This record gives sequence, C-alpha cells and structure tokens, in this order.
Amino acid sequence: MGTGTSINARHADGALDRPLLKMSELAERSGVSAGTIRYYLREGLLGSGRDIVRTSRNMAYYPPQYVERIELIKRLQEERFMPLRVIRGALKEDPERVRALIELEDRILERARVSAADDSRASRKAIQERYGVPRNVLARLAEIGVLTPNQRGYDKDDVKIIEAIASFRAGGYDETLGFTVYDTLRYREALEPLVREEVLALVSRLAGEVDVERAMEIVEAGVEPLRELIGAMHSKLLLAELRRHRAGAS
Repeated sequence: MGTGTSINARHADGALDRPLLKMSELAERSGVSAGTIRYYLREGLLGSGRDIVRTSRNMAYYPPQYVERIELIKRLQEERFMPLRVIRGALKEDPERVRALIELEDRILERARVSAADDSRASRKAIQERYGVPRNVLARLAEIGVLTPNQRGYDKDDVKIIEAIASFRAGGYDETLGFTVYDTLRYREALEPLVREEVLALVSRLAGEVDVERAMEIVEAGVEPLRELIGAMHSKLLLAELRRHRAGAS
C-alpha cells in the first residue's frame, strides 16, 4: 500500500525519516479507528503532538512511530488490562522501558510455554503407584488449584508438590490429626503477594538494563537459589515462632 503523501518526518539533525501518514493510513496500519486515535491524542497517550504536521484546518500528517505506540497501547489494554490513565503515566515516564518490560515478560512466558509443551508428564497411575497419595487427595488438590494436571498427567512442579505431600503424610501429617489438602491453601495465599512483588521487582530491574537473552539467563539462574532461600528462611522463622509460642505459654 502506498502512503499517498510526499511529506516526510525529520530527525533532529534534519535527515529525512519515513513518510508521514494521513489519519486514514495511520488507522489502517495500527488497526484502530480514527476516532480512537483522536481520543488517544486528546488524552495525551501519543505524546505532546508537536510532531504532527498540519497543512490546513482539516488536514494533518502523523509520524509513523505512532503505529508502534498505538499497538503498544492496545497490548497494554488487551493483554494486561491496564486502564488508559495508568498507560498514559507509564508511557509519559519512559515508553521504551514499558516496551522492554513487555518484551521481557513475553519471552519469559514463551519460554515457559515451550518448556511445558516439550516437558514429559507423569501419568496419574504412575504418581499413585510411586507416592501412594490417595486418589481423592490428588483430585481435591486439583479442584482447589494446587495441582494442575491435564490429560497426560502431572508436570514437574506438580510432581514436586505431590512428593512433598507424600512425605508430609508419611511423617504423620494426615487427616487423623486434622491435616487436610486445604492446609496447602495457606501457603499459596501467603506466596501469591510475594510472587507478585517478586515479578514486579524482577522485570522492572532487568527490563531495559540488560538485553533480553541475558535477562532470561538471570531469571533462570535464580530459580533454584530462590527455592533454597525460601526453605531456609521458613525453617528459621518456624523455630523463632515456636520459641515465641513457648515463651508466651510459660
């Protein structure tokens, strides 16, 4: 498709950039209506507007980089459900960092998707035979979302959870003493806000600071040390709480 215009944007040094776009061209390339674009302009989502070239009262030409900016806004709305006021603030502060954040998040999720697709799973039958966890316990853990099996069985993290639960039960943590699958929810609910803060800190510190491949290496290198850190800190906190409990009872 031709641009239909001979007006070009210019760099700060005066060099010609890509041709500017009419509103109809900008709408077609970005995939949103002209009305939506005008709304974005009024709300300041596309910047100050100083780079728009107006040739008459009813004719204006827009920089081609608006296409990428509009696509970014759409992704933030549709994939991350961010309201426009939040998007405006993020883009005003550092649009390139926002783009880097999205790229890093997408790469992490894509890597996880590929890994899950290639990952071998343990069948339900094999898990029961290996760990001896009752079928109704496994079914209840899946119902409350602690386990997420599919038709091929359990993934690696599910197996680790089942192994831990089997060890708990072997040590006496079973229904006869009041321990049930619902006790796992306590840990999930405690971890959810921690994980949200972890993701926010991780991507905000890595995005735009190192290239995506290096960021992925850092993320993957931290998985096992983090598990060890959480386990060790839990042990220390558990002992400290038991001491406080004993001191309070005496």
